[in-house]
Amino acid sequence: MAADGERVAIVGAGLAGCLLAVLLGRRGIAVTVYERRPDPRVAGAERGRSINLAISARGLAALEQVGLRDQSLKQALPMHGRMVHPLRGTQNFQPYSADGERAINSISRAELNRSLLDTAEATPGVTLRFSQRVTGVDTEAGAVLMEDGSAEPATVVLAGDGAYSAVRGSLELDEDADFLEHGYKELTVPPKDGEFALDPDALHIWPRGTSMMIALPNLDRSFTCTLFWPKDDLAALDTPEKVAARFERDYPDVAGLMPDLTADYARNPVGSLVTVRCWPWTRYGRGAIVALLGDAAHAIVPFFGQGANCAFEDCIEIDQCLTEAGGDWARALSLYQERRKANTDAIAEMALDNFVEMRDRVSSPVYRAKQAATHALERRLAGRYVSRYELVSFSTLPYAEIPARIRRQNRVLGAAVLGAAAAAGLGLRALRRR
Repeated sequence: MAADGERVAIVGAGLAGCLLAVLLGRRGIAVTVYERRPDPRVAGAERGRSINLAISARGLAALEQVGLRDQSLKQALPMHGRMVHPLRGTQNFQPYSADGERAINSISRAELNRSLLDTAEATPGVTLRFSQRVTGVDTEAGAVLMEDGSAEPATVVLAGDGAYSAVRGSLELDEDADFLEHGYKELTVPPKDGEFALDPDALHIWPRGTSMMIALPNLDRSFTCTLFWPKDDLAALDTPEKVAARFERDYPDVAGLMPDLTADYARNPVGSLVTVRCWPWTRYGRGAIVALLGDAAHAIVPFFGQGANCAFEDCIEIDQCLTEAGGDWARALSLYQERRKANTDAIAEMALDNFVEMRDRVSSPVYRAKQAATHALERRLAGRYVSRYELVSFSTLPYAEIPARIRRQNRVLGAAVLGAAAAAGLGLRALRRR
């Protein structure tokens, strides 16, 4: 229950902000959610900036907490692996799990946000306020500062306002924003004769060394494609003819499936790819406590499909810490940041590494052989040997524990191999003596 005089504000009605509002509302805490955009359920989603979500075990566990797991899966399409489209040679399917049964789920960001908004709006104590741009927080006065110059009273401010967070910018935090030289641009592969033009059971990748394109399926049988190219390359295609020629050269197997290619390319904006690291995530003033969550605290690049999954885990952690702290916000938010920081640092590094894997390694025969060997080990040593991908996408093991788990597995495996080799050598020498 809310303490006397407590006024809780959430900045940002995106995925994390809405989920947190529902969790707090169900605790009996009154929450006001401020969103700079108009209501996307009325105005529609921003075009060309979605990067379809790949919801996996962590995100589903969080959605389960607010009763949205099954509904979300009905809005999603499972992808059981990667379909790699090399420039030369035939495409090949690479399953995500050793048994081929586990899948990540392609879901429209806009659809999931709509479901969370509906759930938040229906939760007693939650108030949604759209077209309300927050420019910062005055922690001494206990106020959320608005673009029109007004101030809204708040004693607890939870900022989920994205990688370019206005709240974070108004606080004195140690922060670093690391931009890739690559940008992203969205395109579309529409249905072909009313059906999917590509295999809908896969996340499609066109790896091209320093760049790539991916495609995720949608329920309307289209695919949302995303180019990840150096920004100079994106800018260089400044005529329809150049766009068409580049796609015929680099993506010949899909160029003919994109009738609106040149129009989409000209119309859709170029987005930036940034990793945000900052500390602390909290600021304590005489009038208000502020905490960052999701991309506002730790934006990551999208190449492990963990941005939303990770932000949802933040929300669950805040809720759990409130329980442990008996509703004491100062203690709860201190626990939250201490527990989550190492995990978000770990997934940020893994996401950057996965970019190199997706744009370059996946097309290598050596990589494919290594993956086949890894899956064979997982099947033979079920539960004892688990790949990094499975631990990230199909478990809720804290991200920070995954690198050490992989190192331990490899040490044990290496020792076993050496032991077997040594035993074989002793046996061979004994045979020779006979």
